[in-house]
Amino acid sequence: MKILDRKLALAMLLALIVPILAACGGGAAQAPIRETVVADAPTAAPAGAFTTPHPILGDVRVRQAIAYCTNRPELIQSVYSYLTPEQQQGLLMDTNLPKTHWAAASEADGIVTYPFDPEKGKALLEEAGWKLAEGATVRAKDGVPLSLEFTTTNAQFRITWATVLEKQLLSNCGIQIIRKHAPASWWFGGASGLRRRDFELGAFAWVGEADPGGRTLYACDQIPLPENNWNGQNYMGWCNETASKAITAANNTLNREERIKNYKAFQVEFTKDMVSLPLFQRLEAYAWNKALKGLKPDPTEYITANAYEWERSDNGDTIILGFTQEPASMFALVESAAVQRQAAQLVEGVLTTQYSYDFQAVLQDGLSTIESGKAKNEVVEVKEGDKVWDVTGAAVELKPGVEVVNSDGETVKYESGTVKMNQLTVTYDLIQGIKWSDGEPLKKADLELAVKIVCDPESGNVSLTFCESHDNANGVTFNSDTSYTIKFLPGVQWPTYFTAPYGGYPSHVTISDGRKLADVPAKEWATLPEVAELPLGYGPYILKEWNKGQNMKFEANPNFVLGAPKVKNIVIQFYADTNAAVAALLTGEVDILEKATLGAGPEVETVLKAAAEGKIEAKTDASPTWEHMDMNLFVR
Repeated sequence: MKILDRKLALAMLLALIVPILAACGGGAAQAPIRETVVADAPTAAPAGAFTTPHPILGDVRVRQAIAYCTNRPELIQSVYSYLTPEQQQGLLMDTNLPKTHWAAASEADGIVTYPFDPEKGKALLEEAGWKLAEGATVRAKDGVPLSLEFTTTNAQFRITWATVLEKQLLSNCGIQIIRKHAPASWWFGGASGLRRRDFELGAFAWVGEADPGGRTLYACDQIPLPENNWNGQNYMGWCNETASKAITAANNTLNREERIKNYKAFQVEFTKDMVSLPLFQRLEAYAWNKALKGLKPDPTEYITANAYEWERSDNGDTIILGFTQEPASMFALVESAAVQRQAAQLVEGVLTTQYSYDFQAVLQDGLSTIESGKAKNEVVEVKEGDKVWDVTGAAVELKPGVEVVNSDGETVKYESGTVKMNQLTVTYDLIQGIKWSDGEPLKKADLELAVKIVCDPESGNVSLTFCESHDNANGVTFNSDTSYTIKFLPGVQWPTYFTAPYGGYPSHVTISDGRKLADVPAKEWATLPEVAELPLGYGPYILKEWNKGQNMKFEANPNFVLGAPKVKNIVIQFYADTNAAVAALLTGEVDILEKATLGAGPEVETVLKAAAEGKIEAKTDASPTWEHMDMNLFVR
């Protein structure tokens, strides 16, 4: 069964990236650190808080000096010592986007880069009046030491590289940082830490997406303050009008060339002002049997996305994947773990893939872009009482006081009369000839059933925002067995509008009690074995057995529309931990360990060593997750 893909849904619903807690990392000798004392309730910010420029970080020269004085390759070495220098260099970032991203800017576009250059950093500090007295280790200005509090989580991974950073800044340039390693519950709490801008230098990670988003992180109107109830994620308090207009414009158009132009203009300002230093991308790794061919490991797509293309050069008929996690259910509305999504790709197939931070059509018959003629974004006039999409991303009735984005990309408060807004209409076509694994052709009723269940509040779907953006089933017209058109509410401008959000559910299936699946209420679906355990699909493989706690066994689907897979069987085998999975790979019991299983700990070093010895194949990638250090431009 194919439903709204969780990765796609997140991109469409949020169009931004979210903070995450670091995983484990390599060990290192720890310098003394100061732990955060977490109060029962946050201290209220005084009136006028965050209006006074920070006496140190308010000076762009100091911020730039911090960047030049940071030896980022050495930080990478501290946590990924087993990588080659070339692999370590591949984890460096210059802007808020990975270098391989379709919207990333380069030096040719005018961005400022910050290679390790302590002499340039010291010169900037001297120019800014921060002097290093004879015999002193910390610079000072007017008797005030150049000392900053550095806050991050107490995860070992961050303690390791932060220890190195502390030594670097002091020895390279006379900048002292006082490290404060806080529990994640405080640092990422809803009313503390980052959300209340309670830091001077603050380090955490963002997870990049194929769509850059970014407006809530960097626009001037997204600075969290007591006056706006701390809304927004621009924790630096950075307001650069040129950057703000560019990032807003990039998110208010669906024309990719315009988006690229605006994203690049934003990155020029972002690097020039140096308000957030990209440190490095996290590492992810894959390892597999040397007899396997056709694998496409990629940082923004699951390894199983092209499983129908896999082959074995040794004429074997089975490929075994090792996982340390087992899905709770195959019903993707209630389960979204990486192992579930990969099992689902085998059974459901993929409408589109997300290789290399971009999108490719697979079972969707071409991306439904405006340029292709399958989508249109028209200017319409709306009036009081019409249902629209407001600035908060909610479906509301237009009435006085409601804020919307007009067709010029401006946020306006409706008062009376009419207002012009953009309305997006998109036709999504699936390729012809799709059949369920039992041989039954995909039908219009299957598409209708998918929309009905996904958009039913009782289905278990954790977010109905996308459904609400097209007025649920009211906004969907089913054109044929493989085509439907969505008319979104005025104001909806999903940046990934061109990827088909819905596949089908097999309406013809009869469940164990004799009812047709199409007649079963949505609230029962999560408990049905035909949905949650052994679902029917139109992907390359059929889930034949699920031995809980042990494995999941799949057989090739002879009715797969792109042709029967070349490997007859796939098995997902569950292991207690990564060590056990790696041991199984090295003894030949397992054929593939993907990024979620391998992680980035010492086991990666083990598989890389085995690959160097010719025993297996292995590959490392720069993860979409990237560590960075924000600089708070104002004081509390």
